[in-house]
Amino acid sequence: MTARLDTNVEEASQNIRQARRRRALMLVPLGVFLILALAFGFGLTRDPSTVPSVLVGSPVPTFSLPPVQGRALGLSSDDLKGEVALVNIFASWCTACRVEHPLFMRLKAEDVVPIHGINYKDAPADAAAWLDELGDPYMRTGTDRDGRVGIDWGVYGVPETFIVDAQGIIRFKQIGPVTPEAWEQTMWPLIQELRQ
Repeated sequence: MTARLDTNVEEASQNIRQARRRRALMLVPLGVFLILALAFGFGLTRDPSTVPSVLVGSPVPTFSLPPVQGRALGLSSDDLKGEVALVNIFASWCTACRVEHPLFMRLKAEDVVPIHGINYKDAPADAAAWLDELGDPYMRTGTDRDGRVGIDWGVYGVPETFIVDAQGIIRFKQIGPVTPEAWEQTMWPLIQELRQ
């Protein structure tokens, strides 16, 4: 009888241990979920336009691009030396590029800063038609048909705009469209500082 009681106690203890293990194992996915939810929540609070670029402070990548269809001047790394300039990565299929385009047209009309364009993964006729329709704010525009130069520049997506100093060093990267606020508060003051 004692042996049977000991067996029942042993089985009960084993059942309790197994139940605890199952509960502990069920908590693992919950813990993983909570960690991922916190990381995702933190990511949503970040402003994507402030993602740092490893290229800031580095020379522009070496490249040479042919001009966009219907334009005479392509763009190369050698063209980005001698004066502070903007380099805008754009595409005709990019809706956010349309948002910033009027600002670039205004900057060109006011002759504020040289703006150069890199047309990213676009059909030649589409890029030309887009610039013909909306206006061409660029001094030089290179066509990056396969996106290789964009990769070298560390492009996440279009639009992205870089400030390059007179020595050809990247000094700033704007991810997403350049807004009037970003221009007035960050980009224009930096350009003025770099010109001194």
